[in-house]
Amino acid sequence: MDIQQLYQIFLQHPFIQTDTRKLKEGELFFALKGGNFNGNLFAKTALEKGAAAVIVDEDTGLTDERIIRSENVLETLQMLAKHHRMQFDIPVLAITGSNGKTTTKELIHAVLSSHFKTYTTEGNLNNHIGIPLTLLKIKRDAEMAVVEMGANHQKEIESYCKYVLPTHGLINNVGKAHLEGFGGLEGVKKGKGELYDYIRAAGGTVFINLDLDYLREMSTGIRQLFSYGTENADVTGRLLVQSPYLQIQITKPFQAKPIQTQLVGDYNTPNVLAAVAVGTFFKVPEDKIHSAIESYQPSNSRSQLIIWDSNEIILDAYNANPTSMRAAIENFAKRPGENKVLMLGAMAELGEESLTEHRLIVELINQFKWLKVVLVGGDFGKIDHSFEYFEDSEKASIWFENQHFTNSTALIKGSRSAKMEKIISKMIKISE
Repeated sequence: MDIQQLYQIFLQHPFIQTDTRKLKEGELFFALKGGNFNGNLFAKTALEKGAAAVIVDEDTGLTDERIIRSENVLETLQMLAKHHRMQFDIPVLAITGSNGKTTTKELIHAVLSSHFKTYTTEGNLNNHIGIPLTLLKIKRDAEMAVVEMGANHQKEIESYCKYVLPTHGLINNVGKAHLEGFGGLEGVKKGKGELYDYIRAAGGTVFINLDLDYLREMSTGIRQLFSYGTENADVTGRLLVQSPYLQIQITKPFQAKPIQTQLVGDYNTPNVLAAVAVGTFFKVPEDKIHSAIESYQPSNSRSQLIIWDSNEIILDAYNANPTSMRAAIENFAKRPGENKVLMLGAMAELGEESLTEHRLIVELINQFKWLKVVLVGGDFGKIDHSFEYFEDSEKASIWFENQHFTNSTALIKGSRSAKMEKIISKMIKISE
């Protein structure tokens, strides 16, 4: 069966599932497989649950007419997504970067959806499976689409562009993330720059933060640039207040009242400016841009400010790398207050640079005054320091609960693998 024939089936049953536990009657089941799972083994279950079609790439021994055999289920899913994408003549904005790309995506979606019917990546489904699923959820009423692209090795962004076919692109920054897979910082820059490469060749438009000189260099040869930053850009703004929440004044192209966000951390300032820039470019009314950003509430352990008794907790435990960790620590150190508790989980996927990067974080911590410092897991346990140390977040949680802090402010941050949100999950309900 070719993609056109499969697409006709998809149009009749436009809901795709890759997990039989979540499968509903009438949906299409794609039997994906990976290192620890093989969806082909669940083809019979999918049929029993009423799947409209089951796409497999192994002999299942089943004779049901709903079984569709392909050479590679994942590639078929991606080809179907590309075919669907090609039915739309709408702006498709691809977003990538090392730090804050999901927050940037959410802010941009909030702005665009206030004026246009806009589809976007759900959560952080930004990989080789999540991206095609995102595209296939775009409906006929779409006026815009915003697609987040994550990557941990070179050529990954390039592969996504082949079926996302973005008309616009945004790299919010390049930092020390996934160093092991990319092969160092220059490898990260090259990998993220694959989005610019596609936009350059396709004659599309890039939204660029002119405060970052390396993005200027990476964007050489791209004719259509729309810029943002603190000065000398199409959209400019400055941080007015950063505690407890960021307040940002847009200075160009409009100078309305400041935007009072629900974000913490001055590192979110360029994310807000990016959303204003995208909204301005697509002629979203100024008042809608303003209200959309003010209404956005971070969730899923991303820079969440949580009030607990007399304490404030900044939960930023979704991800961490040397660049984002350093920014979070420095921002936290600048916040007002004396009783500051720093709780950091180890950083992952740093390869040969891991020990060095963890030592540099310890050196940075030593530059400031803290009430308490707790380090959790990984290479923090392999280097010398004078702070509290626990092997995992469960043990750190017991310690935290027994401290009975009052009138303090805590920063909890770490890589996803550190599960730092567990430190407070028993005591505080965390919004998803």
